[in-house]
Amino acid sequence: MDKAQKSEMVGQLEGLFDNAGVVVVTHYSGLTVAEMTTLRAQLREAGAKFKVVKNRLVKRALSGRDGEAAAEMFTGPIGIAYSEDPIAAPKAAVDFAKSNKKLVLVGGWMGQTLLDDKGVKSLASLPSLDQLRGKLVGLIQAPATKIAGVVQAPAGQLARVLKAFAEK
Repeated sequence: MDKAQKSEMVGQLEGLFDNAGVVVVTHYSGLTVAEMTTLRAQLREAGAKFKVVKNRLVKRALSGRDGEAAAEMFTGPIGIAYSEDPIAAPKAAVDFAKSNKKLVLVGGWMGQTLLDDKGVKSLASLPSLDQLRGKLVGLIQAPATKIAGVVQAPAGQLARVLKAFAEK
């Protein structure tokens, strides 16, 4: 890789880090090509991506950015999972790591917050943005449904009383 390619790669990484809501740092040594393909597919389904990176280039790209404190995590064979949704990448990476012990979670960062492996796991246990939206819509709709039920109840009771009276 010559200097121009390296500077282009650093620029791509800078753009990636600027747009990512969360970045999860992993050690991937020992994963076969099939396992790596499965990992990428699971991340893609969750709305995240996985990239194998060169440590020196990542350290250059992190210089002066939010995740600069995470530069010490980049030793050995490193792959990063990232997504705009702060829950998608950690959730998919943790799920894959549970079923495949070769993928080791090192840590990550979300904005200026540095995460260790336990922080990534706790972030993965939170509901996703879509799940939270669904709960919010359910909470908003619940009072209207209850009000409609309360308003209909007296009319229904009156109808049942009239029916019973008519049957007599």
